[in-house]
Amino acid sequence: HLKDYRLDLMSHELYEFVWHDYCDWYLELSKPLLADDKTKAGTQATLLKVLNEILTLLHPIIPFITEEIYGQCCVLTGKDSESLMTQAYPEIENDLISTKAEEEVQWLQTFILGIRQIRGEMNIPPSKPLPCFVQNINDSDQHCLNTHSQVLNSLAKLENISQLNANDEAPESATALVGEMKVLIPLAGLIDKEQEAARLNKEIEKLNKQRAQFAGKLNNEKFVSGAPEAVVNKEKEKLASVENSIADLSTQLEKIAKL
Repeated sequence: HLKDYRLDLMSHELYEFVWHDYCDWYLELSKPLLADDKTKAGTQATLLKVLNEILTLLHPIIPFITEEIYGQCCVLTGKDSESLMTQAYPEIENDLISTKAEEEVQWLQTFILGIRQIRGEMNIPPSKPLPCFVQNINDSDQHCLNTHSQVLNSLAKLENISQLNANDEAPESATALVGEMKVLIPLAGLIDKEQEAARLNKEIEKLNKQRAQFAGKLNNEKFVSGAPEAVVNKEKEKLASVENSIADLSTQLEKIAKL
């Protein structure tokens, strides 16, 4: 955008990143790590590095305030205070891009947002610790649970996370989905039956629209015969995943009706 002098588009992109990625998520994800002496130093260094690069990116748009904040960052890092306008503009370092890390962060976000959505729709106070069960776990889910349990407990305000086997009968619960893994919050003492039924129906309605979209593509002979096999298989996987999710939520809706 800067090459094309589209400062409006550049400003929007940077606003979205700073507000929604850096502030909404990275700062929040950092809090449990800052409380641990083992991860504190590395987390602080990363926070300051990203902040300095944000300031450099924002400098053409808001030069004075970014210059002031940059000077304060130099004091924190013990770096010689130089003018921000003399700093090299950040460039992408492809070697530092980690698809695996991005996938794990996406997994964390989906998990935490699922819990927050349940809280919001059930009118459960954000500060109230909740018991949590997870079921239908694959290897990737297990890795994320083992690695990020501290972050999940802190940001989702959970008492604990207990795992259920596929054949275990889960307690009557509000359900969120992380891929095909079910995140269950027991309803006893928490649930408004009508609200939870309405939430599940809304989610099923959304998934039915997605199912119709994927099925429409796969029923289109032109698409199936013309698209690469990998693309067609991907659409089949999406359809199967959506159908599994609908079946899970429908089962949960039946449980709610029995309360």
